[in-house]
Amino acid sequence: MTAVFPDLTTPAVAEAEHWTAHNYHPLPVVVADASGAWVTDVDGRRYLDCLAGYSALNFGHRHPVLISAAREQLDRVTLTSRAFLHDQFGPFCRELAELCDMDLVLPMNTGAEAVETAIKVARKWGYRVKGVPDGKATIVVAENNFHGRTTTIVSFSTDPDAYRDYGPFTPGFRIVPYGDLAALSAAVDDTTVAVLIEPIQGEAGVLVPPPDYLPGIRALCSERNVLFIADEVQSGLGRTGATFACEHEGVKPDMYVLGKALGGGVVPVSAVASSREVLGVLRPGEHGSTFGGNPLACAVGRAVVGLLQSGEYQERARELGSRLHEGLGKLVGQGLTAVRGRGLWAGLDIDPALMTGREACERLAAEHGILAKDTHGSTIRLAPPLVVTPEEVDLAVDAIAAIL
Repeated sequence: MTAVFPDLTTPAVAEAEHWTAHNYHPLPVVVADASGAWVTDVDGRRYLDCLAGYSALNFGHRHPVLISAAREQLDRVTLTSRAFLHDQFGPFCRELAELCDMDLVLPMNTGAEAVETAIKVARKWGYRVKGVPDGKATIVVAENNFHGRTTTIVSFSTDPDAYRDYGPFTPGFRIVPYGDLAALSAAVDDTTVAVLIEPIQGEAGVLVPPPDYLPGIRALCSERNVLFIADEVQSGLGRTGATFACEHEGVKPDMYVLGKALGGGVVPVSAVASSREVLGVLRPGEHGSTFGGNPLACAVGRAVVGLLQSGEYQERARELGSRLHEGLGKLVGQGLTAVRGRGLWAGLDIDPALMTGREACERLAAEHGILAKDTHGSTIRLAPPLVVTPEEVDLAVDAIAAIL
């Protein structure tokens, strides 16, 4: 099980370093094959994938149902553009809308593109339905958010690495502390068209808000005629033990923003789902995407929705998540200062006197064959695929205990 990093001068690593813009700082693991919860590098070493593509691989690598759907569609048609209809489009939108308990779906490609769509739709709804004066719409967001990396989205980031040197920025956003309902309420006024929130903040370190936070946002938005937009790109589609993280608090937003796992780790698929009143403000030609809702994406997306309809993966995330958090909880005070999360999703704060999060991830991979990702200095995130076994969960916990 023990793995050793390849030589940094090997062609596979050196070529990537030489020819790629350095917008990422990957571990020197060069993946050549993958199946389920495991990946294999170019030298045949195996690693347990406890990152799962930032939740894009909720169903593991190359899930047979998803690969079968993709292969079947590859033999038929892969792209038509939205200038025409295709036979996968209507069924995908209907099935996803039913899963979300919403009226309409607008498919896009990436999570950031879906967030941009939600912002545009919320503003248009504000002008057309709520009656906000043109150009005056505001959206309330939370500190330490991560909704993507487009120019507009980084305009309301509080992470200097995300926004530094990318101005001038898009106006119209008000930033309040995450989890602070009073601050959020104070930021809402007659120009506010939406509150855009991650039900659990992933990039920030898997931060779970207080129990009354999401219900409080729902009540406030209903009272003040403001859209509640839940960015469930990372937290949704089974990750937390429910189809959507909002369900844990008994809350239904006005709009879901979905991505990552919706493409099953096969193709990029994202979508927004909302009511007819909200998404109905769009008219032909006002918003679109060449690849959004393409036949291949819809075929894979339908297969993902089908997997979720059984409830099996949500149950696995609940049960194995309890096992994961119980094991990690025993390490608090033994090198971990805190553990947060829900389901098969955890943020671990490592005592900075021991090592950085980056150093922890390097040791987990090199010494124990466990892949994880650091964030914000001394925090690492775990998000194994929902197909992981109890024994593999224990393997990850034991590896963390060993490096501590």
